[in-house]
Order: sequence, then structure tokens, then C-alpha cells
Amino acid sequence: MTRLTYPPAPKTNQTDDYHGTKIADPYRTLEDADSPATQKWIEEENALTASWLARAPDREKIRAHLTNLWNYEKFGGFSKAGGHYFYFHNSGLQNQSVLYVMDQINGQARELIDPNTYRKDGTAALNGESVSWNGRLMAYAVAQAGSDWNEWRVREVATGNDLPDVILWSKDGSVSWAPDDSGFYYARFPEPPAEQLLTASALNQKIFYHRLGDDQKADHLVYERTDHPDWLSGAGVMEGSDVLIVDTFPGVYGKNLLAWRDLTDASGPVRDLVATAEHEYDPIAVAGTLLYLRTNDGAPRGRIIAMDLHRPDRTHWKEIVAEREETLEDAHMANMPNARLLLSYMKDAHSAARLATLDGKPAGDVELPGLGTASWSPARLRDREMFYSFSGYTIPPGVYRLDLETGKSALIRQGKAAFDPGAYETRQIFYKSKDGTRVPMFISGRKGLELDGANPTLLYAYGGFDIAVTPNFAPYIAAWMELGGVMAVANLRGGSEYGEAWHQAGMRDKKQNVFDDFIAAAETLIAERYTSTPKLAIFGGSNGGLLVGAVLNQRPDLFGAAMPAVGVMDMLRFHKFGFGAQWTGEYGSPDNADDFKVLHAYSPLHNIRRGVNYPPVLITTADHDDRVMPGHSLKYAAALQEAQEGPAPILIRVETRAGHGAGKPTSKLIDEWADRFTFLRLALKM
Repeated sequence: MTRLTYPPAPKTNQTDDYHGTKIADPYRTLEDADSPATQKWIEEENALTASWLARAPDREKIRAHLTNLWNYEKFGGFSKAGGHYFYFHNSGLQNQSVLYVMDQINGQARELIDPNTYRKDGTAALNGESVSWNGRLMAYAVAQAGSDWNEWRVREVATGNDLPDVILWSKDGSVSWAPDDSGFYYARFPEPPAEQLLTASALNQKIFYHRLGDDQKADHLVYERTDHPDWLSGAGVMEGSDVLIVDTFPGVYGKNLLAWRDLTDASGPVRDLVATAEHEYDPIAVAGTLLYLRTNDGAPRGRIIAMDLHRPDRTHWKEIVAEREETLEDAHMANMPNARLLLSYMKDAHSAARLATLDGKPAGDVELPGLGTASWSPARLRDREMFYSFSGYTIPPGVYRLDLETGKSALIRQGKAAFDPGAYETRQIFYKSKDGTRVPMFISGRKGLELDGANPTLLYAYGGFDIAVTPNFAPYIAAWMELGGVMAVANLRGGSEYGEAWHQAGMRDKKQNVFDDFIAAAETLIAERYTSTPKLAIFGGSNGGLLVGAVLNQRPDLFGAAMPAVGVMDMLRFHKFGFGAQWTGEYGSPDNADDFKVLHAYSPLHNIRRGVNYPPVLITTADHDDRVMPGHSLKYAAALQEAQEGPAPILIRVETRAGHGAGKPTSKLIDEWADRFTFLRLALKM
């Protein structure tokens, strides 16, 4: 490789004082992604990246390979509501999946919402749906260009016609219908200035009630927290009751406050159930005056309790399902009056499921199809059936129906991918991190893989925000394995794989544990001869992009290539944009002197070192990302290009009319992964 000549980025003399420490921020103007200077630099960087990737003669073959693997029927979100069955279907290469409805499980399906009709380029996507209790109406949200901003409308299920109602300035993917279906509850933010749509902080969210037929300006304010403008709240009507549950998130993932309102009292107050955010409380259902909850209060790996709405103090709590060794990640109630609790667990980062009675007695295990992930759709209380999708790294996705009376599952929908799962396998290993912590890792590849250190390997992880990474099928993973690659996924601390203790071990001043876990995963893959440094690439997005940027600074010698995507790279200014203010519970705040020391010590942008031979790097972001603003990646790319000592390329790819990742059209996903694989073919000398 010969050293590239990089486009000069706009620079300033900006310096900030953080608790007596002066920090230069020369690329501050790149935070304004729409400025002419930034746009010019992005165009030049995209052109440079395209020209470098053009060195590979087989990009179009890679793209064709990805297209072939992506081109299979996909089913998702299969659920029953209001006497109808709803599901998403993609014929193969449609940019967005289409929402269908049926009156019987194997009846004639009719198209309800096709987001592909909104824009030719496929960049308008459905971002939330909620069916009214009587099944006659569906509220649905549309997001443009990958933005978190939603536009809610209401559609008649029978006719496919829209009512005149329009709800703006919501970033929530859910609404909750009133008991009589006269309207719904939703959360929204104040309208931001037009020039701040991308960067405005997510502050002063409020819960409103919208009565059908009213203008949004007439919506009734239900709940707000003026004392904490950075807190987020949601509201949900509990089925078969006049109970509205208000769930408030104060910025620490895995913790929330809980309150309720009696909807039979039009002027009644919102009353506290849990007034301090020390644990997580996830409502399941209301039966009489009892609220059933999944919680980690008194059980770091989760349990089910019943709380009396009129006597919510913990002395009156009743434990229904005790904590187990596995992590309880989800729970649903159905099959009334012979009620069943569906308990979805994680066992070493893969799915397990059980049924229990309403008094907590075991009612049988749910047999799942293998080592993978079951994603459960919510059920109504009197449903005798539930639905879930299941897939794994080498298991193409299928949709299953669970009979709640018998506990038996049956496959009802499955697409046929052009992939031979029998030729590949996923194994799970456990390795020791720097401090001796036992960490799981999934390794997927061709059966009979030769452990000679020569296998191109892509190592992925996330490690944060109480989010688990569990096995799921993806066309790009299948393509990578067919190209001869190994896919490794490490389940780092900071996630929810082993409950709240595992999460807390990777947040705030313990964030270095996450980086140590990832570095140890790479060292294990090398020591066990799955791969070697020249053949090992690392990849992660969002908080995982931060992860890649941080470990690349700490161990640039360990990796053959790196691909940070939509990463949180500036840990001193992340809290000033979008939802960043809500992340201070996870990361700490740079405005606090002690937190600043921790954040500054690992911030990807601020720990780039001059004179270091960094391996090839492909940074990806998007121009409409209002979750992690593109300025993070732009500033990081400019600084890394300036510091790079060696000849390896530091490239950035900025997607247009795209956001943080949700709703990205199929065509853009294929193009993006074609570029990533082309980059890896060159960088790892495949």
C-alpha cells in the first residue's frame, strides 16, 4: 500500500477548558454536516473511498453474491390483534417490507401498508405500529431517511383508508390506544428549529392524549417532568382495564420509575408506584388491582412480581416467578382465564423459553429449534396462541406458532435463502478477560474449518446499554462465511447477557472492562489459531463503533483492519446532541470532573496518537443520523487521517438519505456491505 493523499478538512483553533484541562477541537466545524465546507469535504472523502475500493476487480461479483443471498422471502412481526393476524413480508429485494393483514391464520392476506410507495429510493420506512383494541384501526409511524423523527397516522384496517389525523415531533416507536379506542396516548418533543432537526437535544418530552378527529394542537397534556427535562417517559394502557401506566427513564439503562393513572377519573392525578429509579420495572398485565411486572429489583437476573396498584409499597409485593440462573429478558400473559405466563430467557446469550401459571407454577419448557434467538410478539390476554420468530447465525429465520394449551410450537412461515445451513456451524466458546472474567463468544464458519491461523475473521461486539447480542441470521454473515470468512461475536460486559450485574460491570468508570473483553476475544481467536492479526478485522456500530475506535487506539498492533460504524467517537461532546443527554447515565457526564477523567482516557477522538501505524480503517456514517450525529465520525476520520504514520488507508463512507440504521432500504444495505467486503478483501489480502 502507498500512503494516500487525504482531502484537507476544514480546521479551526477551537480549544475548550474541561475542569482546568485545555482540549483542542480543531475539527469542530465538521459537526455541522450541512455546511458547504463540510459537504465539500464529504464529497471528496467519498470520492477517495470509491477510488480506493475500485482497486478490487471483483466488487460487482461481491455485490451480486450479496444480492443473491438477500433475495429470499422474509417474514417478520407476525402477531394477532383485534381478531386479525398481521405480519411483514418482503418478497426478497424490496427496499422495505410490506405490512399485511389476514382474518384467519392461513386466510387470504391483503396489503395494509406498503412503504415502498412513499419514495422511489425506498428511504421512507415504517417505524412503529399499534392496533386498536377492537382491531378496526392501526396507528402507524413513518420515518424519512433513517431519522428518529416519526410522523404518525391512523389507517382503517378494513378499507386501507387513512383518517385525517397526523401526529408530528415524536421519536417514540409506539402509541397506546384508550380503552374505548377514541384516541391514543403518545410522547413527543417540542418542535425544533428547522436548522436543528439533526442536532437538537432530545429534551422536554411530554405525554399527550390525542382524540381522533382533533388537530394535534388540541391534544391534552397528560404527563411531564419539568424538573428533569432530559428524562424520557412513555405511557401504556393495560388491556381490559382503565389503567394507564407511565414509565419514566432517567438516563440509566435497566432502571426506571413507574406511575399510574385511573382513566375513569378524568381529572385524576398520575400516582407514583415506584418513585426512585434504582431498578427496572416492565409492566406485563393488570388483573383486577394487581399489576404484574418483570423486574430486576431483588433479582439481578430478573423475576416476576405482582404489585397492588392501591398498595404499591414493597411489603405488599408478591413474588410470582423467582430468579433463575438464566436472565429473564421478556414476559407476556395470555390464555385467559386459564392464564399462562410466557417467560423468555437468555441462557449464555441464546434463547430459552418456559411457560408458567399465574401463580408461578411451571407449565412446561418451550422447545426451540436450536442455538439462536426467539423474538416474541405480544399477545392479547384471551389469545390461545403466541408467535415468535427464530433464527441463528447459521439458521435462516422462521415464524412459529406456540399453542399455549399444549406448549407445542409449529413452523408457519419460512423463506428459502440461497444458503446451505448444513455446510456451516456455530459453536460457542468461553474465554478469560484481562481480570479473569469468563466471557462467551459465538464462532460461525464452514464445517471442518482448519485452525491454521489463516482464516479471514470478522469480530463483532457491542458491550453497553443493557443490550444483549444474540444469534440472528443475516445475509451479510452468510455471504461472509461463503467467502471463506469466520464470524465471531463476543458477548462483552455492559450488555444484559447475565443480568444487571453484567451491565453495570461495563458502564461508567468500568467501561475499560468492555475494551479488555474485546481485546481478549481477539487474542483468543489468534491463540486458538482461528485467525491471525493480518487476517483479523473488527466491526461494531453505535456504542460498538465507540468500542472499535477505543480498542484501535489501545491496540493498533492487534488487528488487520477496523470498521467502526455510526460510532460515538467524541466522548466530551456526545451529550450535547440528540439523545446524548440520556446517555450520561451509561457513560457519565463530561461536565462532571471525575467522569471527565474517565471519558477523556478512552474517547476514540481524543486518544488518536500521531506517529502510529494504524491498520486499514473504513469508517461509515450517514448524513441524516440524528441518533449519533455524523459529526462524531467526520471529526474522528479527519483526526485519524492526519495522525496516520503508515501507508494503510483511513477511509470514510458517508451514506446519503440514511440515518443510524433503522429503516435503511435493502439496496443501500447491499451497497454498504459490498463496499465493506471489498474493503476487507483488499485490507486482509483475501
